[in-house]
Amino acid sequence: MLQDIATSQESHERFVERVKQSREVWGLRSAKGWAFCPSNEHEGREVLVFWSDRAYAARHVKDDWSAHVPEAISLDIFIDRWLHGMDKVGVLVGPNWDVHLCGLEVEPQEVARRLIAT
Repeated sequence: MLQDIATSQESHERFVERVKQSREVWGLRSAKGWAFCPSNEHEGREVLVFWSDRAYAARHVKDDWSAHVPEAISLDIFIDRWLHGMDKVGVLVGPNWDVHLCGLEVEPQEVARRLIAT
């Protein structure tokens, strides 16, 4: 099931607003690393997925990610280290993807810009 662009955009907006309020981002981590997917839009690129709260992240602990656990990342570290590093290596951000792993694939510098804006 594909998510329509309006729903994906709403999920992205919700991600930005909630992360700005809570000052943390949630990802899924295992002994092998952080949860990611191949991009559906850009051949050869990967997408690291993040959620605006623990409950959203926890819903994805299944199937290929059953060995992962939700882990918080502070907003400052996410912007300064994660997004900067992801931009350098060409990895995209998947903000608040749904349980079907549908959502926007966003350039890291765009996510940083939105999270820094007041």
